[in-house]
Amino acid sequence: MAEITASMVKELREATGLGMMECKKALTETGGDFKAAEELLRIKSGAKASKASSRVTAEGVVGIFIGMDGKTGALVEVNCETDFVAKNEDLLAFARNVAQAAAQHTPADVAALSAVALPGSGTVEETRQALIMKLGENIAVRRFARYATAAGKLSSYLHGNKIGVLLNYAGGDDLLGKDLAMHIAASKPKSIDASGVSADEVATERRIATEKAREAGKPEAMLEKIAEGSVQKFLKEVTLLGQVFVKAEDGKQTIEQLLKSKGASVAAFQLSPPPPRKVSRGWPHPTNASCSSSRARP
Repeated sequence: MAEITASMVKELREATGLGMMECKKALTETGGDFKAAEELLRIKSGAKASKASSRVTAEGVVGIFIGMDGKTGALVEVNCETDFVAKNEDLLAFARNVAQAAAQHTPADVAALSAVALPGSGTVEETRQALIMKLGENIAVRRFARYATAAGKLSSYLHGNKIGVLLNYAGGDDLLGKDLAMHIAASKPKSIDASGVSADEVATERRIATEKAREAGKPEAMLEKIAEGSVQKFLKEVTLLGQVFVKAEDGKQTIEQLLKSKGASVAAFQLSPPPPRKVSRGWPHPTNASCSSSRARP
């Protein structure tokens, strides 16, 4: 059995929000398997998975740019070492300029974006190096997403320069686009609909729901039905169309219902930082062919 270290216990505690002793016990019972220990804690206590992974990273900013025609745009995540530098206007301007460069060109990845020239200040990479010298911290362009649409239009939302959304949608007016982008920032959906949620993640939720029901003493014949209900509830919570609109006057209207009432649809969206995912460390592949995304190598 793997040695249970203090750092392992600390990491599990941060991920679940549970006590040190509970986390150590779970790690011991699962032989040091972090994922199995996290699932065990969720089954036994209903702890929320990966609480820490949904928190905003303090050391970084988001830059967004959308062209005047509303058809092309980009979102860029720039990382730094401290929250103090994350508030620096030079860093914020850099993030905005890099987003504009990503939108106006078609870089395949972060490396290609680094070679793009910024207005009056050399390339992205040269400007980054100069910023490192000026601010005294490591600065990195971590990842970006670029959208270009012919039939639809783009909208965005930026909260405190740390949470950003770029949205590709069709139908409705500009206010709808702003409302949808704001909703995504607040509710952090993983995908547009259930097709964007991985089979592994659904299987994990089903397994956890089954074991929780069994632990609660529910009849074996009812476990499958109970688990299916839990999975459907999970999918509504993590998909954009299934979520209740944050500005719904009746507190019940879903995004799907809102879109139908406006004759609108969502083609793709990008949220930064991304919502918690089971396997991906970067952004998921865009949901339509008119979009591109890239991240720096670790």
